[in-house]
Amino acid sequence: MASTKEYLDFVLDQLSGLEEISFRTMMGEYILYYRGRIFGGIYDDRLLVKPVSAAVKLMPDASMELPYEGAKEMILVDDVDNREFLCELVEDMYEELPAPKKKKG
Repeated sequence: MASTKEYLDFVLDQLSGLEEISFRTMMGEYILYYRGRIFGGIYDDRLLVKPVSAAVKLMPDASMELPYEGAKEMILVDDVDNREFLCELVEDMYEELPAPKKKKG
């Protein structure tokens, strides 16, 4: 099941307090970026984020789920209605996220 554009728009609206949020469509799902770094994605209309320590600390009881078969587990964000929490989560994760890989030219 692919994610809906409506769910993507909802999540992007919730994160509108942050600048430089972007996304890329990939196989019916959406990869989410903050300041050029991937922090998570929308998979089957679920917001999943990378399990960096900042995210684990903010959501110690969150469940780990697979975004798709064969992928590494990610943290399910179940409090997507809390705009303030979502923005804090993404900001806190930023320092731990890997920088984008340089394209070989």
